[in-house]
Amino acid sequence: MNVQLTVNGRAQRIDVPPNTLLVHALREHLRLTGTHVGCDTSQCGACTVIVDGHAVKSCAMLAVQAEGCEVRTIEGLADIDGGLHPMQAAFKECHGLQCGFCTPGMVMSAVDLCQRQPCASDREIREALEGNLCRCTGYQNIVAAVKKGSQAMAGPAT
Repeated sequence: MNVQLTVNGRAQRIDVPPNTLLVHALREHLRLTGTHVGCDTSQCGACTVIVDGHAVKSCAMLAVQAEGCEVRTIEGLADIDGGLHPMQAAFKECHGLQCGFCTPGMVMSAVDLCQRQPCASDREIREALEGNLCRCTGYQNIVAAVKKGSQAMAGPAT
């Protein structure tokens, strides 16, 4: 099936079998390998991307369901000049990652949360990230990173 979608600001057309998951279309057809396959059951969140402004687990969505949609992956967060997105920088500065496998999904979920709810509490951050599992680190630094990233996304206080 021919699927037309916009990925990280670029119009894309891919030809995939109808049962192709969005995660596999991104990784195998578009070579955007920052979106990870962790569990294939939508439990871990490593495959989280933003579709039409909302975080979704791309292992639970068919590529054909993204027809006409705007998809943003971890590769699409960085500035055009290669600078890190404020949330990526916050994860780095706050040591919100160790092995990095879950990090793209965590960052995408955090960006979605902060766009919807810029002043989220620790509890709200933890609840929003419940669908993203990290096996290496505690969540304290991740929560701190989301708070710092949210502040940076909001810009300087006026």
